[in-house]
Amino acid sequence: MLDIGTLKLKSNLILAPMAGVTDFPFRVLNRRFGCELAFVEMINCRSVSYKNKHTQEMLFSHKDERPLGVQLLGCEEKFVQRAMDVINEYAFDILDFNAACPVKKVVRRGEGSGLLKDPGKLSGILKMVAEKAKVPVTVKIRSGWDKDSVNAIEVASCCQDAGVSGIFIHGRTRAQGYSGIVDYRIIKEVKKALKIPLIASGDILSPQLAKKMFDETGCDAVIIARGAMGNPWIFKEITEFTKSGKIMDRPTPQQIAQVMIEHLGMCVDFYGERKGVAIFRKFFSRYIRGFRKVRRLRELSSRIKTRPEMNEIIQKCADLQQKIIWNP
Repeated sequence: MLDIGTLKLKSNLILAPMAGVTDFPFRVLNRRFGCELAFVEMINCRSVSYKNKHTQEMLFSHKDERPLGVQLLGCEEKFVQRAMDVINEYAFDILDFNAACPVKKVVRRGEGSGLLKDPGKLSGILKMVAEKAKVPVTVKIRSGWDKDSVNAIEVASCCQDAGVSGIFIHGRTRAQGYSGIVDYRIIKEVKKALKIPLIASGDILSPQLAKKMFDETGCDAVIIARGAMGNPWIFKEITEFTKSGKIMDRPTPQQIAQVMIEHLGMCVDFYGERKGVAIFRKFFSRYIRGFRKVRRLRELSSRIKTRPEMNEIIQKCADLQQKIIWNP
């Protein structure tokens, strides 16, 4: 069990919000394989406050798609306040505030991990968000700005005092981005300093790495991002490995192909054929990691525009396989 404020979860495995990835079809698919709590894509507070059409699409959810979280990105209180007014009209179960995104254009605006440089400002924003929110509020942070300013304990303590119900932490600095080594030690130290749940992220790419995160940090849960792309099976695999120590058999090429076809179908149903196929293409290469002799088919897939053509490519990829070399 994992309790984040009033939200009670049976699973300690969470699907991370990912820009351009965690749309409605992707979330539905991952829930089928054991994901309980998922997030919509990261939402910019300015876009929400202006009720941008694309943002409205990103906020879409089905009434049966619960529990569901939303993550906000911003640094200007007036836009955060406006965004909160809009978000409160939706039936989300948890609200996360992003102070971790390392992307340059985000940081230049003082958003995302740029807020790690000013814990006081972040704390003020979080107090306002926690007061206005109708659901539990969390915050996502990183270990620090760079190796010379690892301040996650200070930042996390400020966030806890501001009234958040849980903290997500990525075990890398902003300078590292998504490269280099995850700092398990700092995550462990942050966990010791908190009274609220700590959810860890960083290289949760396999059951073994998930267990390592739990064992070395004592975190209450993990949040899965890249590890779920083209691999919705990861939720079942981690659950089984942490319970029994057993590694589940990887899906066969035909089983992977069947899930790809279903994912493609959901994308087409949700977005329409042309846009749905285009969106699915970015997942295609993730699904076929470890597939052999598919270079030509991978190149062809980038130009395909119809569902039948993509289905054919998917099946051809599966038919060529005798053995998959899985490398997460």
